[in-house]
Amino acid sequence: MLLYVTIGSNDLFRSRLFYDAVLAELGYKRQRENIEEVGYAADGDIRCRLWVVTPFNRKAATIGNGSMVALEAPSRAAVDAFHRAGLGHGGTDEGLPGLRPFHADFYAAYLRDPDGNKISAVCERPE
Repeated sequence: MLLYVTIGSNDLFRSRLFYDAVLAELGYKRQRENIEEVGYAADGDIRCRLWVVTPFNRKAATIGNGSMVALEAPSRAAVDAFHRAGLGHGGTDEGLPGLRPFHADFYAAYLRDPDGNKISAVCERPE
């Protein structure tokens, strides 16, 4: 259903360092970048699915209360690694890795990126 998602940043260089680290743990990598945006995708994907951008209107990037991007993780270990990488690259904890009550195999971790955007990694496979 979703074609791509954008996340606003006030410091694209700082955000790039953060997202390079956390997304690598989920199997995604930086595919495109310029002075206004950085795009991420899985190998073999023909388009970037997650973009970190300077807002088009040139105003400050702000976070949305209740907004979050959840990214699919290939394993629970990848969720754990995502969370560690985020904390090590300027992110803040919004929920330690662990099972959640949404269903028996919903294993997730939650972070805020350096701009305050909330992101999550989720593995729904039994392990």
